[in-house]
Amino acid sequence: MTDAARTVDREWAGVNGTLIWYYYICKREVWLMARQLNPDEHDENVEWGRFLHEWRYGREKKELSFNNVKLDIVRERNDQLLVVEVKKTSTFVKSATMQLMFYLWQLKEAGVEASGELRFPEEKRRKTVTLNEESIRELQRAVRDIRRIVASERPPKAEKIRYCGKCAYREFCWA
Repeated sequence: MTDAARTVDREWAGVNGTLIWYYYICKREVWLMARQLNPDEHDENVEWGRFLHEWRYGREKKELSFNNVKLDIVRERNDQLLVVEVKKTSTFVKSATMQLMFYLWQLKEAGVEASGELRFPEEKRRKTVTLNEESIRELQRAVRDIRRIVASERPPKAEKIRYCGKCAYREFCWA
């Protein structure tokens, strides 16, 4: 393992795609998820997302684990590895994009070049995601901030945002 790879491993310690996903939606969710305070598993949005993940794209290879990530779908397209992330809707497109770029970044650091695609089956929509130097720098900042949030003794203060009404964590913030 190269020195650069060891540095990246230390930098990513404890950070995964789920934390990246939550980071771009709500910092408080990052703190809760990092402490394994999981959202309401019976929340209808969580259940529907799980259903889509398990039953959509049935013919494609699913859930390949690599380091600290779980890739939804991995396939070959035009002689290149394609990593697909499936999301219920494009409501959180920034968060989904950054999560997928995090996976592409980890693969790149391991010497594997890949392209990415977000799929929104409910909308019958796809979005190509390409990792670049600017996105790597943004992810590096996000990883540092996630580690700071997780290391905090208390969660970030609850802030009312437009997603709170359907959030599976709403009980942790507004009960």
